[in-house]
Amino acid sequence: MNLLIMGLPGAGKGTQAAKIVDKFHVAHISTGDMFRAAMANQTEMGVLAKSYIDKGELVPDEVTNGIVKERLAQDDIKAHGFLLDGYPRTIEQAHALDETLASLGIELEGVINIQVDPASLLERLSGRIIHKETGETFHKVFNPPAGDYNEEDYYQREDDKPETVKRRLDVNIAQGEPIIEHYRAKGLVHDIEGNQEIDTVFADIEKVLTKLQ
Repeated sequence: MNLLIMGLPGAGKGTQAAKIVDKFHVAHISTGDMFRAAMANQTEMGVLAKSYIDKGELVPDEVTNGIVKERLAQDDIKAHGFLLDGYPRTIEQAHALDETLASLGIELEGVINIQVDPASLLERLSGRIIHKETGETFHKVFNPPAGDYNEEDYYQREDDKPETVKRRLDVNIAQGEPIIEHYRAKGLVHDIEGNQEIDTVFADIEKVLTKLQ
């Protein structure tokens, strides 16, 4: 099976990706792993990517697309299929992926789209607080400190502040919607309700993938 998994930050994509790989034995291709492997193996695109990263610059799309193509051309993909996680991030990358798959003679069979209400993701992602003295991490809603704690004893990282999280979600929604619609038009998207217990979410995914096998 050749699959994509999509979902907003905090939707549980990473957890479900690991379960899919474990159950269906497809190759898990995450953007970060791909870049690290390409640079470690000094592939043509890996060397090029490193030259940008070393200068503190963003890696251009054509290099990212090239690294994806190198990875999808490897033997384990032909044997077991893949689950692509974290790519494509833009509609331009989605079009590039279409071209890559066509050139390799690979057919995309499904897009798992984990849907969670952005408001609940905002609560989930912006609730982390850290104790100033001990560095211990808590969550205001899901794992609060014991008793009536004093908020002044805790701080939030910039990344965890509601306004930062909301900006990140807004950017992801704006980038992700055209990609979902692109694949929806091809009849590939399977929407999964992500606001459930982890095992229930996976049971829903499993039903979809069993039919695709």
